[in-house]
Amino acid sequence: MHTERVNIMSKHYEVPSTFAKKAYINEALYQKWYQQSIDEPETFWGERAKEFISWHTPFEAVKSGSFEKADMRWFIGGKLNASFNCLDRHLKDNGKKVAIIWEGDDPNETRKITYKELHELVSRFANGLKNYGIQKGDRVCIYLPMIPEVAIAMLACARIGAIHSVVFGGFSSDSLKTRILDSDCKMVITADEGIRAGKKIALKENTDAALKGCPNVKKVIVVKRTGNPIHWEKNRDIWYHEVIEGGDPQCEPEMIDSDDPLFILYTSGSTGRPKGVLHTTGGYLVYVAMTHKYIFDYHEEDIYWCTADVGWITGHSYIIYGPLANAATTVMFEGVPHYPSFSRYWEIVDKHKVNIFYTAPTAIRALRREGDLFVSKTSRKSLKLLGTVGEPINPEVWEWYYQVVGEGRCPIVDTWWQTETGGILISPLPGATALKPGSATLPFFGIEPEIVDETGKPIKTNTSGKLVIKKPWPGFMKTIYGDHQRFIDTYFKEVKGVYLTGDGAHRDEEGDYWISGRNDDVIKVSGHRLGTEEIESSLLEHPAVSEAAVVAIPHEIKGEAIYAYVSTKAEIEPSENLKQELKRQVRNSIGPIATPEEIQWTEALPKTRSGKIMRRLLRKVARNEIEDLGDVSTLSNPFVIEELIRERKKNQDIP
Repeated sequence: MHTERVNIMSKHYEVPSTFAKKAYINEALYQKWYQQSIDEPETFWGERAKEFISWHTPFEAVKSGSFEKADMRWFIGGKLNASFNCLDRHLKDNGKKVAIIWEGDDPNETRKITYKELHELVSRFANGLKNYGIQKGDRVCIYLPMIPEVAIAMLACARIGAIHSVVFGGFSSDSLKTRILDSDCKMVITADEGIRAGKKIALKENTDAALKGCPNVKKVIVVKRTGNPIHWEKNRDIWYHEVIEGGDPQCEPEMIDSDDPLFILYTSGSTGRPKGVLHTTGGYLVYVAMTHKYIFDYHEEDIYWCTADVGWITGHSYIIYGPLANAATTVMFEGVPHYPSFSRYWEIVDKHKVNIFYTAPTAIRALRREGDLFVSKTSRKSLKLLGTVGEPINPEVWEWYYQVVGEGRCPIVDTWWQTETGGILISPLPGATALKPGSATLPFFGIEPEIVDETGKPIKTNTSGKLVIKKPWPGFMKTIYGDHQRFIDTYFKEVKGVYLTGDGAHRDEEGDYWISGRNDDVIKVSGHRLGTEEIESSLLEHPAVSEAAVVAIPHEIKGEAIYAYVSTKAEIEPSENLKQELKRQVRNSIGPIATPEEIQWTEALPKTRSGKIMRRLLRKVARNEIEDLGDVSTLSNPFVIEELIRERKKNQDIP
């Protein structure tokens, strides 16, 4: 990890002057505010909290605790409600303003919901939740497609103080069950089916399968999305539309402590079960509202579109809570960028006059591969700013996004952050920051990054190391649900007194940050974090498999793909059919995103004398980086490496 880098002479782009003149933050203001946010965090965040959020009871202190003790708290003594901040306080001036523009998978399906309408739907559903026994502090699992009801469900939970746990609709029944059990949810909100690229996703069927192992779930509320026949448990299942129709349109929001939980969201770890990242209300809401306004330079007339799924943190922070706290018009999209054609994103931009567009490098790479015609046949004149999220963006892909999609007039905010961080930590600020293809550039207010070596010592410019954050900020997670010791061990044990992000980075001579990706064994496929242990466990469930290890390999579209090494049991003959079976096994137990790109058979895995699998070597073999394998003296079975390389060379057409 501690490696010298060639000095990168990057191309710079200044933000167009027409944009910069209207931007909230210029370079001088950035420097002034950033310095204050580091030197006087209580003053800085106290002022921002009062500016961005409506407090029912004012907070008595801005912050307490530290990374050293992992006991951070924000806006202590303050009471508020996230649903109130996203809805009620906007009704007087923006009740008729469109809150959500929903674009269906089918281009002919569109729905617009005003703040007044959204407030009523949320209130009706919140009362329905209470009628079915949901109280403050109860956990509610939301397993829905990208339809307006997912926002309604989240805000309804927040309104009554229930803690929502959204599970990505692409996850399997086993993954759903694991998350329901870990957070001990009392209710699941799902749909009959989801729709993506014209194909149906059996959400209710998956829910039914998951709940066979979840005895504490007493009620399931079902949104009728397709109307196709589904299994129905008479004493458990309830139609969403009946809850809404029977709900009281007035629901007084529950005012809760700033430090009370808002949601749990699961993210994969390198080992063990997925981690239930818990975010609290006050600090999170202040941070996502502020980052949404300033990083996207959001103005009240803008139409804003983040293409993420609400099953991930990007959807929570920058489709729902950040935009709605700022009374924005936020676009929700049910479909995919290539259906019915590769022009779909740009057609939606034109259809709804989108001004701010935020998507993942995975999608940009896929669209770039198809050529410029699908872009150039659309106008995109409404666009004023572009953004990327989920993983580092290659400079050449950045250039295409800037020149072809944005026609050289839209600044790009290349944002770096994580589920744990709640909101964006490093990103250009349009109007204040020169753009540098491939670099996330500079930290947001209150964020003090540092790059350290294996021993935790700061390292010099242009040297890769581990990215850590030195001081707390309001959006940071509170804990891992039900396992505070794991929270401490994961993020604060290895490098004392700072937050260990798990990502690698280097800083260039101009002070700009370049993110290189994960340090650990988390694989990022199309921006989705997947734990190696979860995938390996799925492979090992097959009766033919004796051992398995997975690593990441570069992928032109997905960013990273999964490369699996599998040893079969002695009596089993490896075959192409077995490979396909194993791929199906992973797909069914975790979800399509976890499907291995390739499986390589091996009689054994390289291990240290203590029995630890040396994934570093497996990664090098999978990537054909075999010229320098480094120190292999600790291997108990060095002959394995030669066998792996020989097998890999047989398949040089493999990515």
